[in-house]
Amino acid sequence: MTRAAEWGRLRRRRLWTELGIVLGVSLGASAVYSVVNLIGRLTADTPLGEQTATINGALSDRSWLDLTYQLLAIFFALMPVVLAFYLLAISGGNPFRRLGFDARKPVSDLGRGLLLVLVIGVPGIALYFVGRALGFTVNVVPAPLDTYWWTTPVLILSALRAALQEELIVVGYLFTRLRQIGWGKWRIIIAAAVLRGSYHLYQGIGPFFGNVVMGIVFGWCYWRWGRTMPLVIAHWIIDIASFVGYAWAVSAFPSLFG
Repeated sequence: MTRAAEWGRLRRRRLWTELGIVLGVSLGASAVYSVVNLIGRLTADTPLGEQTATINGALSDRSWLDLTYQLLAIFFALMPVVLAFYLLAISGGNPFRRLGFDARKPVSDLGRGLLLVLVIGVPGIALYFVGRALGFTVNVVPAPLDTYWWTTPVLILSALRAALQEELIVVGYLFTRLRQIGWGKWRIIIAAAVLRGSYHLYQGIGPFFGNVVMGIVFGWCYWRWGRTMPLVIAHWIIDIASFVGYAWAVSAFPSLFG
């Protein structure tokens, strides 16, 4: 083996190790827990369609302590994003510009983000109801909006946390490292999309496929645009609608949501 080939093999091994660490402390771990959660749901006596999954639930029955826990959870959930950016930075170049997560193209990023909301958000809502009707999606129970004065702002922050964590790690960072390892376009896009679907399995089979489709669309757009900013914008808006808009809809039309 030549010196260059040996160096390339060692570099790929280092990148795989790095990927394993970043995903192991972030969404890779979430995917494993979601798979186990789904197995538990499928083997339970209650049918999948009659089960529930709570998102953004209370972490304490005391207001100040719940707020503290919620903010700490958001803060520490973003540490893997910081880790990914740090690793990209020490490997060379500006990671913000490298992933297209900057303010160089605000108008274009906003327009593309809103387009993605229309392409992904609206069909995603329809897919949820189809999954509920067919019995392979659990009933997602959002946090009530009137629990505390700070509930809605924290839900918006939680939506931003999800957008940053998923788009910057599963798209920006993962795509960058897999390209350096030598993977091709569609292999990367499909792998990232399956990962995205996997950590949503706790919601049932329907959300898995819905998020795989979302991952394919987002991955293709990132490959074409070279920017994560539109993806973060779109994801943030979609999750605000899911966390806040959905909670409002449940309270306004309880019979519709079962």
